Amino acid sequence: MEQTKNYKLPIVPIVTMFFLFAMISFVTNLAAPIGTIWKNEYAGANTLGMMGNMMNFLAYLFMGIPAGRMLVRIGYKKTALIAMAVGAAGLFVQYLSSIVGADVAVCDMGEGISLKLDFVIYLLGAFICGFCVCMLNTVVNPMLNLLGGGGNKGNQLLQTGAALNSLSGTLTPLFVGALIGTVTARTAMSDVTPLLFIAMGVFVVAFAVIASVQIPEPHLRKEGDCRAKSAHSPWSFRHTVLGVIGIFVYVGVEVGIPGTLNFYLADGSERGAGLLLNGAAVGGAIAAVYWLLMLVGRSLSSLISGRVSSRTQLIVVSAVAILFVVLAIFIPKTVTVAMPGYSVGDGFQMAQVPVSALFLVLCGLCTSVMWGGIFNLAVEGLGKYTAQASGIFMMMVVGGGVLPLVQQLIADRAGYMASYWVIVAGLAYLLYYALAGSKNVNKDIPVEE
Repeated sequence: MEQTKNYKLPIVPIVTMFFLFAMISFVTNLAAPIGTIWKNEYAGANTLGMMGNMMNFLAYLFMGIPAGRMLVRIGYKKTALIAMAVGAAGLFVQYLSSIVGADVAVCDMGEGISLKLDFVIYLLGAFICGFCVCMLNTVVNPMLNLLGGGGNKGNQLLQTGAALNSLSGTLTPLFVGALIGTVTARTAMSDVTPLLFIAMGVFVVAFAVIASVQIPEPHLRKEGDCRAKSAHSPWSFRHTVLGVIGIFVYVGVEVGIPGTLNFYLADGSERGAGLLLNGAAVGGAIAAVYWLLMLVGRSLSSLISGRVSSRTQLIVVSAVAILFVVLAIFIPKTVTVAMPGYSVGDGFQMAQVPVSALFLVLCGLCTSVMWGGIFNLAVEGLGKYTAQASGIFMMMVVGGGVLPLVQQLIADRAGYMASYWVIVAGLAYLLYYALAGSKNVNKDIPVEE
């Protein structure tokens, strides 16, 4: 879409979209730090601690393609309104887990662990929130471009929204860690309910604003509009199929690195980092630095992308990230470095943590540019199949739930650092995709309307 001259930006809906862009990251990144609460309740079971994150991302598998269809059938505005209502409901269900079900056993997991009703309610809330953020993701990106009038201004709004998304991702684990402080037997979901109520309030305000403004609906299919079925689809393109796998792997890598690091630093036992004071606060603060570096990486990428190709960027960051993670795995935890921590009682303070944490946090610079690079390479030459491919990519965000869960299964059995070999394998695949898998070998397929 070419941006027209003298195009007047609709400020109110744009600002609202910015808030929603931030809310996507806020709701998504609540799961991992809150997981430290459930992990502690279930005797340090990392796998159970990551289940909220898993449920959040599992929703994408079911909602990715339907969310894209909603844009065509009911439009951006109604889809956004439904998403915000669903998000408020999901957060409220998570809140319910803090007041009911703590004394009701649901099933016996063996080894002396019995799942309680409050945990099941929390998982349900996380799953509902996953539907919300999936729908919002399908709405916010194209809507910001539309509200900007397309062209450079539309892209600028997208970059601003992405920056706010990263900023929200930075603050969320910091806030949760500050509220939790040191994980003890008394730590509970009630410690983080203030954040849940703030998030619900933002959704209610955003719902009212979006309901009251006009939103362009260029993709809303008119009644009786039928289109001929094509002989091909995005699955007909090898580089797109490999890119779909790449998105699955990437989101798992992006979430798994800071999520497991948070658990590692919050674990005061010999298996963890051994921080006996404010471990959750330190873990939350350091995980926040990871998301902050993602903000820095995205900003730098926006400056060089006009001169450096997506393929080159993906090759470099994948290789560098592999190096960082391998160093983190092999350097003993007795080698430490000072990094920032935070608690409500003591405020900001420097904490001595294993130097592995520093290398894992630096991976944020690398993962920050991977989504855009993979997406650009995977849709290259798709033409009319691009929109359909976008829905498939959204579905594959489920990787952010699957791979971190696999990582926690390994962490429970072989240790936190050993689990990062899952991350190395994922990064190796992304390096392969950048080097060879991203080449379009199906140029004979017609892609014009």
